Amino acid sequence: MQKIGLTGWILIAMVTGVILGLWVHYNGSAQQIDNFSGAISVLTDIFLRLIKMIIAPLVFSTLVVGIAKLGDIRAVGRIGGKTLLWFMGASLLSLVLGLVIMNSLQLGSELNLPLPASTAKTGLDQATISFKNFITHVFPRSVFEAMANNEILQIVVFAVFFGIATASIGEQGKIVIKALDAVAQVILRVTGYVMYFAPIAALAAIASVLAVKGPELLVTYGKFIISFYLSIIGLWLVLLLIASAFVGRRVIDLAICVKDMVLLAFSTASSEAAFPKLIQELEGFGCPPKIVSFVLPLGYSFNLDGSMLYMTFASLFIAQAYGVPLSLGQEVSMLLVLMLTSKGIAGVPRAALVVIAGTLSLYNIPQQGLLLLLGIDQILDMARSATNVLGNSIAAVVVSKWEGELREPAVNIK
Repeated sequence: MQKIGLTGWILIAMVTGVILGLWVHYNGSAQQIDNFSGAISVLTDIFLRLIKMIIAPLVFSTLVVGIAKLGDIRAVGRIGGKTLLWFMGASLLSLVLGLVIMNSLQLGSELNLPLPASTAKTGLDQATISFKNFITHVFPRSVFEAMANNEILQIVVFAVFFGIATASIGEQGKIVIKALDAVAQVILRVTGYVMYFAPIAALAAIASVLAVKGPELLVTYGKFIISFYLSIIGLWLVLLLIASAFVGRRVIDLAICVKDMVLLAFSTASSEAAFPKLIQELEGFGCPPKIVSFVLPLGYSFNLDGSMLYMTFASLFIAQAYGVPLSLGQEVSMLLVLMLTSKGIAGVPRAALVVIAGTLSLYNIPQQGLLLLLGIDQILDMARSATNVLGNSIAAVVVSKWEGELREPAVNIK
């Protein structure tokens, strides 16, 4: 009898969560539903907290070891340049795809909403769109503050400096690298323990949202949700097709290899949930650890393909809903603003909404329009989080192949 893998348990948990959530929705009072949702969502919160507990030490230790093993600063620059080139291309592809689809479908135009009252609130803080703020935020004031807040991009910056410096001091540096390599192995073992809790977290996340919203959520916004999900699938196919130009038929094996992590990100609506285990999966696929530990942390700040697509969808949907006309030039400039301001956001629920809130005001689009999407954000966030995981997996494999270091899988892909 074949053993049920992580994918199977998560799927079972998701189905159970749907049944449990709908049962509570139809059989509980309003107070009971609120109590149930609040209580069961604690399980998801615990899981995500455990994952966040792992992120900072794992990013730092693996990235420092990876950079030190690259050998010199020229190798870091070469791999970094290739990585960022792929990231920018993938981000532009996602944004342009969203623009083309939304202009073709005009999903928001059917609503014909009046402009909202200026007193309406979104419940989200406006993101500060300032090039100065963006640049200064990249560099940490304190590495301990960056780690405490899980600021991945800031941790990456410190780790790059630390890794290069460690590699440059010779034998003493090798002692540090050996110690950090051991730390990384310990954290990965902790990751294995935490992943046992993943199906329970998935069940809780699905049950919580369906208990409160019910199936009406899917009916009310069905057209938008279906269009977005179909667009996500289209983006997956395009990214995999482009990747096949580099790795050929192994792109199919890659999709199979990371399916558990994609499903985990989907069920918890957090790409961070998949990060620790994803490192192991990609190394098992044949990517060298030094490239995986370099590309993935950067990807979680610079390569959020699902979030890019959603930002275009949401911004244009709100503009269309309120009848705010945008020229092609304005739409293109909006894409560039979104691409800039989204860099460095964490792969956590609702981060994309904060960036959108800051962008809308630049084009006289009511920020209150985000209220239209808050009710289904959990459903949409599931798709974009899964896409972020797949996109970063593809990036790691492509850069490994680009460097001529992609090996055969360490284990059979099933």
